[in-house]
Amino acid sequence: MSTLQENDPDVLVIEAGRADRQYWLDLWRYRELFLILAWRDVAVRYKQTVIGALWAFLRPFMTMVVFTVVFGTLAKLPTEGTTPYAVLVFAGLLPWTLFSSVLNEASGSVISNSNLVSKVYFPRMIVPLATVVVALIDFLVSLVILAGLMLWYGIAPGWQILLLPFFVMLAILAAIGPSLWAASLIVHYRDFRFLIPFGVQIGLYVSPVGFSSKVVPEQFQMLYSLNPMVGVIDGFRWCILGGESPIYLPGFIASLVIIAALLVWGARSFRRSERAFADML
Repeated sequence: MSTLQENDPDVLVIEAGRADRQYWLDLWRYRELFLILAWRDVAVRYKQTVIGALWAFLRPFMTMVVFTVVFGTLAKLPTEGTTPYAVLVFAGLLPWTLFSSVLNEASGSVISNSNLVSKVYFPRMIVPLATVVVALIDFLVSLVILAGLMLWYGIAPGWQILLLPFFVMLAILAAIGPSLWAASLIVHYRDFRFLIPFGVQIGLYVSPVGFSSKVVPEQFQMLYSLNPMVGVIDGFRWCILGGESPIYLPGFIASLVIIAALLVWGARSFRRSERAFADML
């Protein structure tokens, strides 16, 4: 009988320490809740909106125009090879927008779902992870603009474009680690949620979004690569532009290590804090 209960997903087994031992398995068992929360977030984002999905076009497009004028026309920063500056900017803007959207949405997700978190048991990590779906949909919509720009300028991607999903996933992973840590911290200190958009705004200008990372002097390239989004953005541009935008391999490896470390650190911080969520909310 115990074996049947252990394997039956419809049977709730109450056992001391069971939630800790099977936490990661429970994430899979509660996948339907993940889909429900993700679909709800998508519906809330676009329901009863005037602009709707058009906002996913307008925001990156207007940012691209501003960056192209400021960095390309006024500051006269160099592009990479013969790539038009607008394409260079947009190829860097897309992974950054995906990263920042996940970080902004996921960091405040536990507070936003306080009624759900405080009433029933489920792996709380599902809540911030579900916000990834909305950011990913916005990213796919914006990807259409990039395809249009490349078509307009007559740029054909090379074989590197096949690796684009890897760098998309890397951008998501880069955001999940800090967002899990921020989500747990915001439950304890509510005013911390106001610092996240400020930090994201600073990160936009210190990351190679509006300019090429090649403008950074060679002796500072490794130090600059300690920003994990440098490797992600450079990799994304490499997938789009190919040989016009080579990857600085030592810096990219450093970015991978930092992303992995942040992911582990964020998950551990979230796991240590989530037991107290129901009491604090």
